[in-house]
Amino acid sequence: MTVGTQMQQAIATVQSAAATMKTFALETQDQAAKKSFEKLAQTFDSALNELKGRAQYIGQQEPQYKQ
Repeated sequence: MTVGTQMQQAIATVQSAAATMKTFALETQDQAAKKSFEKLAQTFDSALNELKGRAQYIGQQEPQYKQ
């Protein structure tokens, strides 16, 4: 498995986790839990931006890792 493939899998996993936290935040009635889920979603979104930037960098620096 190439680095590019692994990076795309990591991006998909983090996207899924962020979406799950957003769903939990929408579905819960507990305000403390809602805030916690929203904060986690923001953390995942931030990590997602970092991963996407890293994937772009890898693609530019190491073209052989592109899918």
